[in-house]
Amino acid sequence: MMTNRISTVEWAGSIIKQNEIDKYLLNGKDFINDEEIFNKINKNKNPNAGKIRDILQKSLSIKTLSADDTSSLLNVTSPEMWEEIFQTALEVKKKVYDNRIVFFAPLYCSNFCINNCAYCGFREANSREIRRILTMDEIRLETSSVLKEGHKRLILVFGEHQKSDVDYMAEAVRTVYSVGESALKSGQPSSIRRVNINAAPMATEKLRILKDTGIGTYQVFQETYHHQTYNQVHPVNSIKGNYRWRLYALHRAMDAGIDDVAIGALFGLYDWRFEVMGLLSHTLDLERQFGIGPHTISFPRLTPASGSELSSGSKWNVSDSDFKKLVAVLRLSVPTAGMIVTAREKAEIKKYVLNLGCTQTDASTRIGIGAYSDQKTDNDIDKTQFTIGDPRNLDEVIQEVVKMGFIPSFCTAGYRCGRTGNTIMGMLSHCDEGKFCKLNAVLTFREYLNDYGSQQTREIGDPLILEEMDEIRSMDYFKNKPHLLQKFHDDYAEILAGKRDIYL
Repeated sequence: MMTNRISTVEWAGSIIKQNEIDKYLLNGKDFINDEEIFNKINKNKNPNAGKIRDILQKSLSIKTLSADDTSSLLNVTSPEMWEEIFQTALEVKKKVYDNRIVFFAPLYCSNFCINNCAYCGFREANSREIRRILTMDEIRLETSSVLKEGHKRLILVFGEHQKSDVDYMAEAVRTVYSVGESALKSGQPSSIRRVNINAAPMATEKLRILKDTGIGTYQVFQETYHHQTYNQVHPVNSIKGNYRWRLYALHRAMDAGIDDVAIGALFGLYDWRFEVMGLLSHTLDLERQFGIGPHTISFPRLTPASGSELSSGSKWNVSDSDFKKLVAVLRLSVPTAGMIVTAREKAEIKKYVLNLGCTQTDASTRIGIGAYSDQKTDNDIDKTQFTIGDPRNLDEVIQEVVKMGFIPSFCTAGYRCGRTGNTIMGMLSHCDEGKFCKLNAVLTFREYLNDYGSQQTREIGDPLILEEMDEIRSMDYFKNKPHLLQKFHDDYAEILAGKRDIYL
């Protein structure tokens, strides 16, 4: 791990590899053509109802939509047609992923950063930010605290800095995997089963180091796809100021063998319609070059951050009404991608967009460094990257999800069964993966109820599981695979008997 501070310019010179940008360009250009995106949005104004319904049918066939299709959806003005779009978005989600919602928690490891993003509390120039990087002992303590909530998935978050370089990240991942706890109610063994990473772009050789630690998904948000805005909010003398280094971060990850990658944009930096088109363009280029798109898409909105006027006063802030629209359009445009709504959003907005096709959310979220084991840390905006809108604990959010008719899931089976990359994308396209999602949701929710669930959650969770099991038995897919159905029932019985971490 690097410990000696060097200048931003020097470090940037050692980080960015121009040849690892150039190899992906088309005739020297990147895949975001601002003018073409504007042209598509303008060209497809005033779409008629017949055209929109044809597009909805195309999405229901689980195919990535074209730029023309997506821009047509973005141009819908009729409230009645938006209701059809919203209904179809949920239908697409259930067709691909069934009715499960996967839960995870973020763990912030460091807020040291050498960038100066105008919207971020971590930026180097923010003298109000109280800097801290967790030791491995502190990461163990944080992991233990998260496990006591009942989580099985973590996403580790790092600022871009020498102190939290790839060696530190790799050690952090290994440390998280090493932590074990006894479940609060049953005493059964509990551990984090999947660690994802949200970190700065890296060279391919460094990404291979992360892959070897056993990470799940590698997540990098472009923040904004609009070239001019990107340059305005990311100083050019910083590493993050290199638009294309960031744009091709996930291409490099694919080349490094990390076949589950995650894209996102920070909505509120520029026109939300442009950003949706940028996310689609990113998807299409990954599909063109690697045959598969992103595993997940995120769409956080700006929330206030320490010392940042932009985070509170952007002219591009997205209204709740438009936020619902962009979530639905993304669900339809990239039907195979998981979609993540986070605790940046208030509880009522999270609840609404879960019904628009989201597949994952966090809960019990603490974004201060060390905030799970010392929750006072999270009360100080000068110790966090931004502010959250939904501080509810995991059990509370699970109760809400169950009442909505969704089944909570802590599944990590796909990563360990080889259902990643091309394999999972093929299964998602053919609507097969959702069947396994359903089975593993039941198994992992049964674990949660026995190990951590409150009495109130068990009272509504137990009947839901019985309903799900009845539905599974009635599905033709499983009737035609009696061996799979039998294994599911055997596994469920073993969980009731005390065995843990069983998956199909």
